[in-house]
Amino acid sequence: MAVTIYTTPSCSYCKKAKAYFQEKRIPFTEFNVAQDMRRAEEMVRKSGQMGVPVIDINGKIIVGFNLPEIERALR
Repeated sequence: MAVTIYTTPSCSYCKKAKAYFQEKRIPFTEFNVAQDMRRAEEMVRKSGQMGVPVIDINGKIIVGFNLPEIERALR
């Protein structure tokens, strides 16, 4: 399973998303889009959104910390 989270340091929902994956022991890759413009462009290309978090679970894009969508994508 491949999980990628696009975040910024000040985003409270990003912190909640990371805590959720850590609690469930699901490994993830984090990209700080405030510091990495290439990843920020990648995030916008994938999601069409500028807001964070953007979570990519095996190619399924979830904008925001939408727990029901996250749990569906993890099944």
